Amino acid sequence: MKMQKLLSYMRRAVDEYKMIDEGDKICVGVSGGKDSLALLAGLKNLSIFYPNKFEVFGVCVDLGLGMDFSPLEEYAERIGVDLVIKRTDIGEIIFNERKEKNPCSLCSKMRKGSLHDAAVEMGANKVALGHNRDDVLETFFMSLFYEGRLHTFSPVTYLSRKDIVSIRPLIYAPECDVKGFANLYSLPVVKNLCPNDGNSKREAMKSFVKEQKLIYDRFEEKTLGAIKRAGIDGW
Repeated sequence: MKMQKLLSYMRRAVDEYKMIDEGDKICVGVSGGKDSLALLAGLKNLSIFYPNKFEVFGVCVDLGLGMDFSPLEEYAERIGVDLVIKRTDIGEIIFNERKEKNPCSLCSKMRKGSLHDAAVEMGANKVALGHNRDDVLETFFMSLFYEGRLHTFSPVTYLSRKDIVSIRPLIYAPECDVKGFANLYSLPVVKNLCPNDGNSKREAMKSFVKEQKLIYDRFEEKTLGAIKRAGIDGW
């Protein structure tokens, strides 16, 4: 997928849900994965011509697991984006002190907390997260199967405790297209060193969604349409 196609997905989401206003300073949560790197590059390009002028920078939350962020720093410098590394001891707390058997939920909350703190410290009024269309569907089915409710994350969320807005400009971009973009532009994807990586409920749900795509015609489009019609908050 070329940059133009990525920007078309992003522009649709940004315009439909009014994600970007004039003068915004947007902090991109950069995990080192393909989605967040594609989002960083996409927002940087979008900032050049989008009618509402905005700034963009990135923040990596270092969990203290020994990840090498230098490829990300070099990439950010190359595309002209500031990148901040937020050092934390989240990994030590979760895996050594608390010895969590199911660490994903707590880790996610702590990472987001650190990201939001860094965003506020840097003067941002919005945080951009790299969730793609597949993530929307996986979260929907996780909520349905594990919690018994119709729910998924919103395209735009106001976080009152931090007085900051969370946006997700990649919600219309299929994961396969983001992978293609990452390969085409040789994004410096950094391997996740989390001990629980690949062994979570989300990974199981990812497999479920992939199976349904093979069985049902236009499964993703129909499910996303159902989410919009169901009155789920923010959609």
